[in-house]
Amino acid sequence: MHALRNIKFLSAALLCVALIGTAGFHFIEHWSWFDGFYMVLTTLTTIGYGEVHPLSPVGRYFNVAIILAGVALVFLILGALGQALLEFEFNNVFGRRKMEREISRLKGHYIICGAGRVARAVARQLESKPAQFVILENNEVKAERIRAETNWLVVHADATLEAQLIAARIDQAAGLVAATTTDATNTYIILTARALNPTLKIIARASEESAEKHMRTAGADQVVSPYSFAGFRIAEAFLRPHVINFLEVALQRSDELGLELEELTIDPHSVYVGQSLRSSGIRHDLGITVLAIMREGEEMKYSPEPDALLSASDHLIVMGAPAQLRELEVLAGVKK
Repeated sequence: MHALRNIKFLSAALLCVALIGTAGFHFIEHWSWFDGFYMVLTTLTTIGYGEVHPLSPVGRYFNVAIILAGVALVFLILGALGQALLEFEFNNVFGRRKMEREISRLKGHYIICGAGRVARAVARQLESKPAQFVILENNEVKAERIRAETNWLVVHADATLEAQLIAARIDQAAGLVAATTTDATNTYIILTARALNPTLKIIARASEESAEKHMRTAGADQVVSPYSFAGFRIAEAFLRPHVINFLEVALQRSDELGLELEELTIDPHSVYVGQSLRSSGIRHDLGITVLAIMREGEEMKYSPEPDALLSASDHLIVMGAPAQLRELEVLAGVKK
């Protein structure tokens, strides 16, 4: 980037010298504008066919100045071009190696297949947590552009290929998002990913309602249709505007409300295992509201009673101040 800025500056300076030289030969030697331009061009390119017309002493001094300034700028531009090419190659090679090293260290991360609008929205949300993720994009130009605009790990790769998913450490991933623009591609990605990691949580984007059953059959845990969700969101904004606004603030703009909605899992070694909600002090000591408890093999319990017992691997849906939620995560044994 520094070399490119130098090239722009030097090119502008060279253009100024060319214009000054053309004007100088016109006014000093009374040459035509074309003859002045031709003289400057042969001088700056170091071709030197000879003087267009005999020069006066003043014209010679002026030409010396043009030679010193112009030729120096030409060589400086050539040097800056070489530097820019070296920087580009350096960033290309070492940037790729750095990204490969970062990917090789990923664990418990998310793989986002595709880099469209839905995929980028997922990436921004994961980044805000923060959570580790890598994006696989089949379009090289788009992958390069997003990598240049963000700090995300974006790989030019075909997510339908096993080798590419393995390179993204699918065996160590916490989840995969199939968010390419075509349902057929997403279905194939799900099939490939499920075969590589049977326990992986897979969420897919579906454009057509008919594609949902095929994606679930292929192995998707959840299928989301942006169009259906948008329709639901618009209808609810009419019917229950305050509820929707509250959820939007709590989920996306928690700073405005001072509260967050969070989901956490109780670790088997947590101090809360075996305690009731009342004795745990989650509500009384931390000021956190437990909205629901989800236990494996059971239906979700909404607004649980104070005597409800907490068990290992229970999923809690809670709401409270961010600082208190971070404290609860520590006590619950949440692993980051």
